[in-house]
Amino acid sequence: MNESVNVLGGPLATCSTEPMTGWFRDGCCNTDDSDRGSHTICVTVDEAFLTFSANAGNDLSTPRPEFRFLGLSPGDRWCLCAARWKQAWEEGCAPPVDLEATHIRALEIVDLEILELHSQ
Repeated sequence: MNESVNVLGGPLATCSTEPMTGWFRDGCCNTDDSDRGSHTICVTVDEAFLTFSANAGNDLSTPRPEFRFLGLSPGDRWCLCAARWKQAWEEGCAPPVDLEATHIRALEIVDLEILELHSQ
């Protein structure tokens, strides 16, 4: 696992334990080289984003117990793939970001200035 540092240079804060999130299902947006999707951006999902994501081929609302995934509802916090967040931003429906809980490796895909504009 890479060093647990957030995009602000501080310690990575917990994103969510209810629902349990993260590539490692540890509640944090930790990552490593096996995380091809870079699940590094901590967001609070809303209806607009959930609809966008479903239309883009990733239904985050439907439970998938085989993946230990209970489905998300508006207001839930989640470690989102950085590329999906960027795609949502380009489409005008990026969910709010918690910078202290967003892993520094997100900056490989999204500029800090853009994330800051969407920080909660």
